[in-house]
Amino acid sequence: MQTPSQANRHHWDADAANYHSSHPEYLESFYWCPEMLHEEQAHLLGDVSSDSILEIGCGSAPCTQWLQERAAFATGFDISRGMLQRAQPGQPLVQADALTLPYADDSFDKSFSAFGALPFIGDIDDALAEISRVTKPGGTFVFSTTHPMRWVFPDDPNDLQAEISYFEEGYAEFTEDGEMTYVEFHRSISEWIQALQVRGNFLIQNCLEPEWPEDLNVTWGQWSPKRGRLFPGTIIFSCLNVK
Repeated sequence: MQTPSQANRHHWDADAANYHSSHPEYLESFYWCPEMLHEEQAHLLGDVSSDSILEIGCGSAPCTQWLQERAAFATGFDISRGMLQRAQPGQPLVQADALTLPYADDSFDKSFSAFGALPFIGDIDDALAEISRVTKPGGTFVFSTTHPMRWVFPDDPNDLQAEISYFEEGYAEFTEDGEMTYVEFHRSISEWIQALQVRGNFLIQNCLEPEWPEDLNVTWGQWSPKRGRLFPGTIIFSCLNVK
């Protein structure tokens, strides 16, 4: 039986081409979410000119690429070689699992994830411990992920009928032989708070729920203008590493 890491690595390797053809606008720069909130406007990482920065679950690394022109040093990792192969050549990227990061303690001033690895990790406490380990004390950790409220709705971006329990823990796909091929984990807002600053080493300093821009008409998976104008699809946590 494949582990969640193995299943998701194979999934993203196979889906890399389709993912990039489906979301060209989103993957051209540093956008935090399907609401197209750009770091240049959001400034969630603050002044990065003297910082070393790690991107968690970088995919083809458009965010890391954007930072490399502005930060002292920016790098990223992803579990999927298929995604990494679509990055611009010359970027300092590595293939790795968020549960076992190949970096020394206190290597980075700041770390972040823009819809990266975190929704696909079952052992979230272990992943957050690794992120805390490689981020300097007092460093910033910012991440965006699917808003927990969005979980209760089907994948159809035009369906406004809540059908799935908010308390359901995840979703997985299997072959007929029972082999796991994809898994995604759902965490409520309270679970994120507990994982970050009750069980973990992070102090939440800010939490954002980006509104859907009135001039944005792009449907992005289950994100759409119809849904986005009624309820949030993304949540962003900005945290301080207090280990």
